[in-house]
Amino acid sequence: MTDPGGDRLALLVHELRSPVAALAAIAETCKGGRVETSARRPLAELAIAACRGIERLVRDAAVASIRPEVFDIGRLVEESVAAAVLGGGNVRADVTSGLPLVTVDPVRMRQALDNLVSNAERYSDSGAEVVVSVRQADVAILLAVADSGPGVPVDERERIFETGVRLDIEGQGSGLGLAVARAIAEAHGGSLTVESVLGLGATFTIALPVDA
Repeated sequence: MTDPGGDRLALLVHELRSPVAALAAIAETCKGGRVETSARRPLAELAIAACRGIERLVRDAAVASIRPEVFDIGRLVEESVAAAVLGGGNVRADVTSGLPLVTVDPVRMRQALDNLVSNAERYSDSGAEVVVSVRQADVAILLAVADSGPGVPVDERERIFETGVRLDIEGQGSGLGLAVARAIAEAHGGSLTVESVLGLGATFTIALPVDA
């Protein structure tokens, strides 16, 4: 018999990792006291975003809770990438200009994106670049995270979104990240899918509906 309380606790612990890691990276950057004046505001904004994310997660750990607002999805991508780079990742943003504003819960969507970036970094070779892109395709906004890792076998491309599933059973990770990311995408009326070529990497794509 599963323990619902234990499941919720495991989910909360997993989702707190990204904002806590971002705060730790910011603290390490500031510790030396050599932060240029021009960098202080961006660092402060990243720290504030991480703190607000932690506050929200602790207050409401239910993935189904969505608080939508009109938001610049390109900004969300850039903030996620900046936090990953600050943590030592080789992550690059590719944001198409002129994107429409979308109605999303920025905290939850940032969770989903951070989970995908973390997953891509985990399965990529050390130092390999991860690309986070956002573009519009017809009536959808596509958020994609591409890596150059080992790829995902065809028969595993749905199973990896199940809670607790990890392809690398000896590696780190709880097997919650992709399941949470898909749940968040679907709670926004969207989807999360993966395309992959074995040996060449994988691309995870969140498709979000564009406001009419």
